[in-house]
Amino acid sequence: MATLIKNIKSLLQVREETPKMVNGKAMAQLPHIDNAFLIIDNEGNIEEYGTMDTCPQIHFDTEIDATGRFVFPAFVDSHTHLVYAGSREIEYIDKVKGLSYEEIAKRGGGILNSAKRLHDTSEESLYEQALSRINEIGSQGTCAVEIKSGYGLTLEDEVKMLRVIRRLKETTPLAIKSTFLGAHAFPAEYKNNTDGYVDLIIDKMLPRIAEEGLADFIDVFCDRGFFSVEQTDRILTAGAKYGLQPKIHANELARSGGIQIGVQHNALSVDHLEFVEQEELDVLLNSQTMPTVLPGASFFLGLRYAPARKMIDAGLPVAIASDFNPGSSPSGNMKFMASLALINQHLLPEEILNAVTINTAYAMGLHQTHGVVAKQRPANLIITKPMPSFAFFLYAHNTPLVERVFVGGKLL
Repeated sequence: MATLIKNIKSLLQVREETPKMVNGKAMAQLPHIDNAFLIIDNEGNIEEYGTMDTCPQIHFDTEIDATGRFVFPAFVDSHTHLVYAGSREIEYIDKVKGLSYEEIAKRGGGILNSAKRLHDTSEESLYEQALSRINEIGSQGTCAVEIKSGYGLTLEDEVKMLRVIRRLKETTPLAIKSTFLGAHAFPAEYKNNTDGYVDLIIDKMLPRIAEEGLADFIDVFCDRGFFSVEQTDRILTAGAKYGLQPKIHANELARSGGIQIGVQHNALSVDHLEFVEQEELDVLLNSQTMPTVLPGASFFLGLRYAPARKMIDAGLPVAIASDFNPGSSPSGNMKFMASLALINQHLLPEEILNAVTINTAYAMGLHQTHGVVAKQRPANLIITKPMPSFAFFLYAHNTPLVERVFVGGKLL
């Protein structure tokens, strides 16, 4: 069923020639067409677009009048942990009382708390909880999402998580990529034998996950108090034998060497990056690795924000993802993440839209299908409510301005 969206105030992120990513000064450029139309064909792909004076005067099965509204690519969220059991609001009260993230973790909170809850939760219940979150982020404008394991920390529980992610891939319209993050934390029983847990990941978890085809990527939390550079190197080397490209948690708590080891292993992205100096910028500039910032975690935990402005000014690309998880960023609302980047990271609206579409698509390996408005690509689109400018979409940070969402040409 062909669909015409007409009288669009401005059609954003229109790219005839689509780069893999946008970096540096180019991030402030946002190709657009004012007073536009867009046609979605019967297969759910973008067939044509242009100014209204060139709009075909024929009958369409469905016509949407977008007067006063903006249309742009739906969000791509390249870093989440949205398969989890229950919630952890009690830990946030501990934080209010003065405990740090690391102190809460040492008391059995944090990731280990989520691991215990997940162990005690059935696969069916995990799926139902995660499906509710998928539906929520879809309604908020996300069309593609990466989901990590990492709340299992045992062979069977990591496999359980990844099977839930596979079921979500099969039963929801969103594009989903799965990431094996067994190296998210050390289980309590390996507290004094961390290399033993690394052996378990390499010798037991990876072969089983590869045998069942459960993961697209591999990730390691390479940071102070978590996995060392040497342990990260071992895990990524083992993952490469199974064709798993890395995505790294790096430099959230300190300058950990995670960026360097990630680039060394050709990581698709390195994520968090709250602690970055010139050495890290230089390493990233000479790589194809996407720096990904997670403002939701900085906001929720009251931590420093990653220096995204400094990264772009240095000539780097930047992606913005939600880090949706129960402990440090209990929201997958990408509109809010975009607003945080405006308010607290001082990025321009154009830079932000590039960071939550084309650059996050690259960070998920989806740059050939997602993140831009281009002919013959799937129609993954947001139609806003009437608003004066695109900047208003970010400025009005708590106003629900997403009116309609198309995923693969179908209205959610």
